[in-house]
Amino acid sequence: MTTYSAVRTTGIYCRPGCGAKPLAENVSTFELPAAAEAAGYRACLRCRPYRVAGTVADEAPELVCRAVQLIIAGLLDESGEEALGARLGVSARHLRRMFAEHLGVTPDQFARSRRAHFARRLLDDTDLGVAEIAFASGFGSLRQFNRAMREIFRASPRALRDRRRRGDRLAADGGLVLRLPFTPPYDWEAMSTYLEAHAVPGVESVEDGVYRRTISLDGEPGLLEIGAGGEDHLILRAHLPFWEGVIHVVDRATQLVGLDHEPIRARAHLAADAELGPLVAARPGIRVPGAWGPFEVAVQAVVRDRLERDDATEALRKLVEVYGAPVPGLGHGLTHAFPGPEALTGAELVGPLAREVANGNITLQAGVELRSLEAVTSPRAAQEIALRLGARDAWPLSGESDHLTPWRSLAAVYYRISAS
Repeated sequence: MTTYSAVRTTGIYCRPGCGAKPLAENVSTFELPAAAEAAGYRACLRCRPYRVAGTVADEAPELVCRAVQLIIAGLLDESGEEALGARLGVSARHLRRMFAEHLGVTPDQFARSRRAHFARRLLDDTDLGVAEIAFASGFGSLRQFNRAMREIFRASPRALRDRRRRGDRLAADGGLVLRLPFTPPYDWEAMSTYLEAHAVPGVESVEDGVYRRTISLDGEPGLLEIGAGGEDHLILRAHLPFWEGVIHVVDRATQLVGLDHEPIRARAHLAADAELGPLVAARPGIRVPGAWGPFEVAVQAVVRDRLERDDATEALRKLVEVYGAPVPGLGHGLTHAFPGPEALTGAELVGPLAREVANGNITLQAGVELRSLEAVTSPRAAQEIALRLGARDAWPLSGESDHLTPWRSLAAVYYRISAS
């Protein structure tokens, strides 16, 4: 896990590997940049800690991790900590206490830091205008954006752009190109192979190590492409109908490829297992893939649970062709956007699930109640859905697994990748 060093005599915090060499007695450590900023420190201009993955490790309690996932999904963009606590079934006060104990910040401070860091990367990596970046990063106004950037980085957005380095800007011949940072190890080869094996025909494809998928934003089509970048990042190319709220597009892409968390404790637990240990040692960079669309992975889980592999793939293809919105001219086997629950309420196999989701009886999110899923599908499919929605301890495989608790989700991914 990345830790950040803050120097009390300078008021600056740095990421590991920075060339600064302060006296040890003047240094405090923080697990998140947001925590260092909440304590009054600013980011180092030399090592630029905002450019590395500021993910929350799996050492935090599951309640905190679920809250982080909801923040990433944008819950605090238009509501407050009270609404976040209500979604989790706890008071805002208890949630703030949990965040302070385990992350060193409040939920609001965590959300604001994420927006500001994303905006700073857009200032470095793209040629988007300042106003475009403000709304792409989830800020409600230019005034709010300017105030946050001055408070966190001690400079205006225009001054920060003037500081970007020659190698920062990513060349683009189409779309918006961004880095998806991660803390090594991360095994893109294994993860892209996993995504290819679970791709929905017409919606997703993997060719030459590049994952592509159609998306829909407010009813308008878009295209995402994700591929290998450098030793600490993937490259995302986003072709979007508009730039507002791009931070949430990037966050969902990050979750999809498993970069939204670091499986530190999970990896250590599984490494001690006699059967899984060699697999973890051979490929330590495997993560649990998430979901671009929760309903999409739920439908896929139900169909693949009911039918054999080839039949399931063909059934998913037909669902997409019949009910999905056509997206012509993309190539790479991409033809449609995945249909929403309202469109599939009468579809064979998945109609009961679609009706419950469309009627609001099932909310597909991290921590989804398994009993509600099992009312419309099998226990195995329910576990598969929970795995892709971020549950730590889902087990969609057969066989005894108690010894792998509470990290069975990562164990299941290891078993599947090793068998492929």
